Amino acid sequence: MKHAIITSFLGKLRDRFCEYQEPLSIEQKLERMTQIPGVTGAEIVHPYEVDTAEIMLAHLKRLKLQISAINVNIKGDPIFAYGSLCSPDPAIRRKAVDMIKAAKDYAVAVGADKVTCCPLSDGYDYPFHTDYRKAWNHMVACVAEAADYVPEIPLYMEYKPSETRVHCTLDSAAKSLLLCNAVARSNVGITLDIGHSIYGGENPAEALSLIALSGVPYYVHINDNNGKWDWDLMVGTSNLWLYVEFLFHLKELGYDGWITSDTSPVRQDAVETFAFNVRMTDRIWNWLDVVDRDAIRHHLAQHEFLPIMKLMEPFFFVGALEAANTR
Repeated sequence: MKHAIITSFLGKLRDRFCEYQEPLSIEQKLERMTQIPGVTGAEIVHPYEVDTAEIMLAHLKRLKLQISAINVNIKGDPIFAYGSLCSPDPAIRRKAVDMIKAAKDYAVAVGADKVTCCPLSDGYDYPFHTDYRKAWNHMVACVAEAADYVPEIPLYMEYKPSETRVHCTLDSAAKSLLLCNAVARSNVGITLDIGHSIYGGENPAEALSLIALSGVPYYVHINDNNGKWDWDLMVGTSNLWLYVEFLFHLKELGYDGWITSDTSPVRQDAVETFAFNVRMTDRIWNWLDVVDRDAIRHHLAQHEFLPIMKLMEPFFFVGALEAANTR
């Protein structure tokens, strides 16, 4: 299990009303990351949170960290307020594609193996607000061009139901798979953010399974929420069973990539927040190595729920059972 953190969550954070935590340089964020047991990777936001490649490599070497992905931000510039890859303005689309290309160049320079991109400004807010066919064709063309540039660095597209638009163009696993099929490039994959999946009404394990069946490469962001908004909570704090199921299927698929925390500490201690994510994930992951997974497979094939719950009970409630037995 390889754990990483999106670096932007280790410094100053803000919502619509307040600011939280302290502003830190990228070097300070990476140093803070080393305080979190089990974390060895950083997802770095390009171009807003990077030093030169030479300086970044020096940071990584000194701190014994790797890069899980380069996250290219094509929503932070005011020029993208009305869209990036789907913009009707070819100059804006050109800027967005060039930013993805620049992120790929940076990935090569620092030894990263992927670029991930969440095009949140692409979408619409009202009926009659966009030409859906043209917008989709623009996105397909832009992603295809970006994929063809430095093709050895794959591009992973991250979906989300809404924010900053009321309706994001890339809003589900199914739409992401449609995009991958339309682009028809083997180096285009999907970043599955568990919170986005839950917030969008999906079951993350089912979404993962569909993506895996398609043969499209995938990358994982972890967090949680209550299904009403993308709160970026600590893993398993609202949807524990969904998280256990997701990790089960991830293990069944033989996933050996990064598990990257996309979790917002805001009112919590950042180091402790991510340490919790690591502990919770590792405990479930390690338990899946000792539980009778053949039995789970059998019961799943028969659509039998209760026998699987009986397998899980001793693990999740062992403390309570032991206490009860000593009374």
